[in-house]
Amino acid sequence: MDKKNALRAGALAAGTTLMMLLMSSPALALTRDDGDDPGTGLSVIETLGLYVVAPIALFVIIAALVMVGDRTHQKKDTTSSNIATKADAKA
Repeated sequence: MDKKNALRAGALAAGTTLMMLLMSSPALALTRDDGDDPGTGLSVIETLGLYVVAPIALFVIIAALVMVGDRTHQKKDTTSSNIATKADAKA
């Protein structure tokens, strides 16, 4: 039964992708609209910096801030979560 569901899901994903590719028309992107004033394009370095390096850097910064915040929280924690206990009973 799992193969049947996997095949069905794969066919659905492939069909959806195919329909989206067929419905999009990149030829219309060449037609300029009234009042359209596009600027200069991005270079390869600018594109990689904007869409690859910047998101990775943001992820690293946010992860570092979370880790620093979690580390300071553990130092101030006086609840029972930081108490080590040993079981006295022996089986």
